[in-house]
Amino acid sequence: MENTFRDQLKQIGETDLLIGIPSYNNVRTIGHVVRAVMGGLAKYFPKARAVIINSDGGSTDGTQEEVRRVQIEDYRTILTSHPVHPIHKIVTPYHGIPGKGSAFRVIFEAACILNAKACAVVDSDLRSITPEWVELLLRPIYEEGFDYVSPLYARHKFDGTITNSIVYPLTRALYGKRVRQPIGGDFGFCGKLAEFYLTKEVWETDVARFGIDIWMTTLAIAEGYKVCQSYLGAKIHDAKDPGSDLGPMFTQVVSSVFKLMEEYQDFWKEVRTTQPVPTFGFQYEVGLEPISVNVERMIRHFQLGVKDLMEIWRKALSLDTTRGLEWMARLSDEEFIFPQKLWVQIVYDFAIAYHHRTIHREHLIKSMIPLYLGKVASFVRESIESSASEVEKEIESLCQVFEEMKSSLIERWS
Repeated sequence: MENTFRDQLKQIGETDLLIGIPSYNNVRTIGHVVRAVMGGLAKYFPKARAVIINSDGGSTDGTQEEVRRVQIEDYRTILTSHPVHPIHKIVTPYHGIPGKGSAFRVIFEAACILNAKACAVVDSDLRSITPEWVELLLRPIYEEGFDYVSPLYARHKFDGTITNSIVYPLTRALYGKRVRQPIGGDFGFCGKLAEFYLTKEVWETDVARFGIDIWMTTLAIAEGYKVCQSYLGAKIHDAKDPGSDLGPMFTQVVSSVFKLMEEYQDFWKEVRTTQPVPTFGFQYEVGLEPISVNVERMIRHFQLGVKDLMEIWRKALSLDTTRGLEWMARLSDEEFIFPQKLWVQIVYDFAIAYHHRTIHREHLIKSMIPLYLGKVASFVRESIESSASEVEKEIESLCQVFEEMKSSLIERWS
């Protein structure tokens, strides 16, 4: 970190609460995020000392200037009294690999220097953040003795498909905690956990790009920290069609999950059951923005994968599995379905191939994308008329298959 940044932190001394906002060219939304954070700190923690840190990746659109400019002109619009302490705002660039993890590293370092008791990070592209998010992410740490708060959002049924099809069911089966959105983007954590994260040598890896969320959640669970989740309502941000623009994110998230499986293999091999985690916040129905999904394009990607990538897949998958994929490739769009057991077998087979280095790791993960798109296409087809609760039952059913088939993963891992 630059001397000026450290100097600013030293002038502040210590803080009770710290909120980090990583950013890169988010001028359209970051003003709203900063106002909501300031409002939440003033409304729910009026006696606490608080610092907001914007860790920016070199924005050229005025993001940093917008953060400096934003103020709440009249606290009476949200409060009955003024906060006791001024809220410090610091804007600083981060260095290293471009990505969210590098931005978080700066926030973790600030938390240690300031000896912060409770910290949170929130995305800079949020349009649905309210002051209540600040309370829900910080209070379980600050007052209830928890070490890590994972977000729980109401999301459109076609949003978060990497979470729903791979990351949540796999993480839950491996580590035994039902943390519903382990790569949600907005988290709370205690100062000692920030200090622990900094001891890990991951800052030049995929974790520093898109893998930071699942890395933080997995370490918190596997290292025995006290974990909970908070219901934040809708997460409305710049959501995308799950079939487009996902290459780097998919490979970096999935490779981070598989690497963590190696690091914590002694832990997850002993986990036999899963438990819910404590949940804070009032759960309610919310209106969600629709997401347009091109199912036909995803099925074409899958079929092309069966045609072009089978040579790679045969090195990772069993004969029965590759035959199942060839059968699926012959189905019409109207018949297309991806059986749950076949999908779970594929995820476990890819994890084992990654572990054994059967194929070059990056090639292996990239070759998984058409299979993932086939799974999403099948999920969209089956749930087009389903309610949110029916979709959740379907995801719960998938989780149970991951748990049932975990013993075969353990047998073949070594």
